[in-house]
Amino acid sequence: MYSTVLVLHSLFRWLVILSLCYAIFRAYKGFRSQSNFTKIDDKVRHYTATIAHIQLSLGILVYIKSPIVNYYFSDFKNLIHNWNLTFFGLFHFFLMISAIVIVTIGSAKAKRKKTDLEKFKTMLTYFLVALIIIFVAIPWPFSPLAIRPLLRTF
Repeated sequence: MYSTVLVLHSLFRWLVILSLCYAIFRAYKGFRSQSNFTKIDDKVRHYTATIAHIQLSLGILVYIKSPIVNYYFSDFKNLIHNWNLTFFGLFHFFLMISAIVIVTIGSAKAKRKKTDLEKFKTMLTYFLVALIIIFVAIPWPFSPLAIRPLLRTF
């Protein structure tokens, strides 16, 4: 089960990144052109938050079942100095939860704003901040923090 969820979590990150980029693009475009906040914009906002929540659920399952995290917390005092283990045991987990909280707050605030311009601006700001946090917290193959492949396979 662990390896299946890990692969799904790895693949689903691309949906999160793509949906955030698309939502940011629409928000920027709408803000700059002072367009109306359409039903499509609202669906993009909603589905972006939904995709992020699904990814968070997969991530929590991976975290709970992870042998790396279990090993890390089995000897926390000594292993906190191992950056690769600390990245997955603490850094990745807390940054990703923070990013999803920011997406959720941004989505909820944008939904409740009165003007279309405020909706676009709120969505743009919160989703952009969340995307930056996500980019920092993903273990990219080129990352100095922790290295993982771009795509995991079964």
